[in-house]
Amino acid sequence: MAASIYLTSAEGRTGKSAVALGVLDALLADAPRVGVFRPLIRSSGERDRVLEMLRTRATADVPYDACVGVTYEDAHADPEAAMTRIVAAYRALQQHCDAVIVVGSDFTDVAAPTELAVNARIAANLDTPVLLVLGGRSNEEAEHLGQQPARTPVEIAQLAELGVAELHAEHASLLAALVNRSDPERLQQIEHAVSAALPAGAPVWAVPEEVLLVAPPVSGVIDAVEGRLVRGDADLLAREVRDVVVAGMSMEHVLPRLLEGSVVVIAADRSETLLAVTMAHEAPTFPTIAAVVLNGEFELPAAVVRLLDGIDSRIPVVRTPFGTFDTARRISRARGLLTEESPAKFDTALALFAQHVDGATLRERLRLHRGGVRTPVMFAYELFARAAEANAHIVLPEGNDDRILRAASTLLSRGTVRLTILGDEADVRKRGGELGLAIDAAEVIDPATSPLRDRFAAEYARLRAHRGVTLEQSRDVMADGSYFGTMMVHFDLADGMVSGAANTTAHTIRPSLEIIKTRPGVSVVSSVFFMALADRVLVYGDCAVNPDPSAAQLADIAVSSADTAAQFGVDPRIAMLSYSTGESGSGADVDKVREATALARAARPDLPVEGPIQYDAAVDPVAGQAKLPGSEVAGRATVFIFPDLNTGNNTYKAVQRSAGAVAVGPVLQGLAKPVNDLSRGATVDDILNTVAITAVQAGAARSAG
Repeated sequence: MAASIYLTSAEGRTGKSAVALGVLDALLADAPRVGVFRPLIRSSGERDRVLEMLRTRATADVPYDACVGVTYEDAHADPEAAMTRIVAAYRALQQHCDAVIVVGSDFTDVAAPTELAVNARIAANLDTPVLLVLGGRSNEEAEHLGQQPARTPVEIAQLAELGVAELHAEHASLLAALVNRSDPERLQQIEHAVSAALPAGAPVWAVPEEVLLVAPPVSGVIDAVEGRLVRGDADLLAREVRDVVVAGMSMEHVLPRLLEGSVVVIAADRSETLLAVTMAHEAPTFPTIAAVVLNGEFELPAAVVRLLDGIDSRIPVVRTPFGTFDTARRISRARGLLTEESPAKFDTALALFAQHVDGATLRERLRLHRGGVRTPVMFAYELFARAAEANAHIVLPEGNDDRILRAASTLLSRGTVRLTILGDEADVRKRGGELGLAIDAAEVIDPATSPLRDRFAAEYARLRAHRGVTLEQSRDVMADGSYFGTMMVHFDLADGMVSGAANTTAHTIRPSLEIIKTRPGVSVVSSVFFMALADRVLVYGDCAVNPDPSAAQLADIAVSSADTAAQFGVDPRIAMLSYSTGESGSGADVDKVREATALARAARPDLPVEGPIQYDAAVDPVAGQAKLPGSEVAGRATVFIFPDLNTGNNTYKAVQRSAGAVAVGPVLQGLAKPVNDLSRGATVDDILNTVAITAVQAGAARSAG
């Protein structure tokens, strides 16, 4: 049966959804198929928002209807029959999962006596231990956006004591307690106080308050003030609003009060204030504003509209009929929800959970044991964990690409890497602010104006002197981001580089070959793809760089690919692929693979290498035993070396499309320092994976060096 955990609270607005997201992410490290179950939902006519949000991250392949129990109405009408249906639905879901996160109800009029008691009873009937989520903030109305008063450690301990009593009365077992939205200055005191209210040995974690998680998007503010968008970029309506600034004073007094990510409320007849705020948003010396709300029925003068058209600012401008006080009050009461449309909220919730909750202890208490299965999600989880552990500094040369900036925000929020972004700093910072991204921690360097340019140019001229490259030519070359970033890696100012979202593969690799060059003992730069299948990860090489490698190069690629596989937790068993197996075929192509196999074995006798071998004999145990009985590779291969680029590239794409495999790469190998290439069609996820891979490579190079 699947292991499971039941999340419930003693009250509403504890941020249970964000906690559930963190728990799900923690369980993915050990459980290939994690499902989500909602025993109680509001209505069968519309989909549950929390369940839909969590299902985007869950890995169990089950439909929505299999993840729900009953509606609140069902629970009211016949509580006993409802409980029977909940248990039956849950047991059916368990059959398809290795772990299940059960998310309790949301304090919306469930059966008496209390909602926590109802959830405790469900947990007991499901035989699922409870993670009790406590609120570190009171539910009083906030004076400021998202800022309810903080509870003291004693007050939270009293809530915990009441919650434990409710669970005990319903025979539910407590796994742990988590205090969400805690006072950041009193985390240890909170954990100590709550521990005293729990059974011995039950862990307590306190996660600090983060305004971003409760901040509404601009679209939510528009709804709250019953407004309409009259100017600006509709793509920026997803940005979170962190505060409200009422601009009820003259222009010179408004400007110092502007805050990053705030909504500025301006009376519609204060044109000079609107113009000043708009200009401040565009200026690199002021914060970027989330939106402007114009209150009142006054129309903007035509000259002001013409001036705003000339500025061409993308800041959203909203009109509302309410007065200043009502407008500000409505905005302050707006509340943001954790949804997949808000990647910044997702990243922040996951980062806070990972930082403050011991995921290993949580998994241990749930007795989750890893089997031989390794899913794409597990591979990704391990990849990012190892990247964070490497603490690498990666340079991204394409700072003018929104995909790069979005990936940078996620990487920095997760603490995956340290980053340098190349580009005009004012443009990069401004665009990041407009997109609502958290890239403040990134260093931004403009190659054209950087003091490093002269140093890099002198070094490049030295390295390329045999090609007749002059110092002046080198200065021109160093204005190029790919060359500048490569030189940063060369001088150890960065641990690795990822490029190619806008540049060609050649434009990424050429600077590396000219400046970084290959590792000692390696004759050729090559690539691999990690092919994450449903239950395992395979390594394919070379599928992106070398069109027709020689036997010696093929052997080199095999050894490099085996080392790369081992670096990422894949036990290397190398299959040198051909159209025949063993001694059954002949011809120039087969002979090349046969020679390459002999060279690879001679170079690395510690590696299991088989070849020539056909793909079916390499991957299928029955075919492998029939064609090469006794081989330690046949039927069990993990590293597949293709004889040429045509075969490799087509095979990886065929497997990707036909078998639904997740292809991660290409990963470049053989260079003295890590540089990796992106496809120009790369998604943000592709960039995240490639940067994480580069970070792991950098950590391994640092350890080896």
